[in-house]
Amino acid sequence: MELAVAKRSPKKNETNRLRREKKIPAVLYSKGAKGEEVTVDGNEFQKILNSVEKGTLSSKVFSLDLEGKKAPAIVKDIQYHVTTYEILHLDFQQLHDDIPVNLNIPIQLKNALTCAGVKLGGILRQVIRQVKVRCLPKDIPSHFEFDVANLKMGQILRLKDLKLPSTVQPTISLEEVAVVVTRR
Repeated sequence: MELAVAKRSPKKNETNRLRREKKIPAVLYSKGAKGEEVTVDGNEFQKILNSVEKGTLSSKVFSLDLEGKKAPAIVKDIQYHVTTYEILHLDFQQLHDDIPVNLNIPIQLKNALTCAGVKLGGILRQVIRQVKVRCLPKDIPSHFEFDVANLKMGQILRLKDLKLPSTVQPTISLEEVAVVVTRR
């Protein structure tokens, strides 16, 4: 996904002016360098948000175009307005081919509507929606998937039940319960 960014001034009155112009103040962080103050077109970013599957933004790699230079990056943080939910600020982390990155990868449930325990009146609860992992940028998965079709009443799936590629290292305990079917 390509996204144009432009340099900006870090002054407070400048960020307020940018927001009035439907631009989003942002910072591009890079290993061993000072964060670079940039701005993103709010309408363009909103189109991207609308096109991305819910919950998967944290694993999407953007190609940021800063004055003709392309930089691969991920969204590290989004700040929202408390009442309007308008995006106030973005943090991007630049990716380097040889430096591992820590990020959250979403967990998706396959066959949730046909789950055996749900057919018997149970409730399918997804306790953990993302897995914290560390990997090289070339190995970033878009998501992990649990097939819950055969999950019976009272059964659980732990993070260790995920099939993680050998190039992706989890940074949290794999004993955590991720999915459970409970009684009503």
